Amino acid sequence: MTLKPTLAEQIGDAFRDHGITAAIGVWLTFVAGLAAAVTRKAFTNEALLHKLEQELEAERARIEKRRDEDRKIDHDRLARIEVDIHDMRNLMLQAFQRYPDR
Repeated sequence: MTLKPTLAEQIGDAFRDHGITAAIGVWLTFVAGLAAAVTRKAFTNEALLHKLEQELEAERARIEKRRDEDRKIDHDRLARIEVDIHDMRNLMLQAFQRYPDR
């Protein structure tokens, strides 16, 4: 039964056998992996930022629509109040004109 060398032993053997070539290969692999991770992170952040901007725009539109509806409701309510005040003033004026003595 043969003993299988561990990963660390295999790396050590490769470094001893190939020396500087192995070191350069490891360094290039590390740089490529780091560049891939940074690029992936940057694109993920960019996509997330774009999605958040879209959601923010949708929320702003929803809030503006709600404000417009609220303004219309307030305008209608104030118009009804003004009509009621006008009707009440006319009613009181008519009541005082009918009975000026009282």
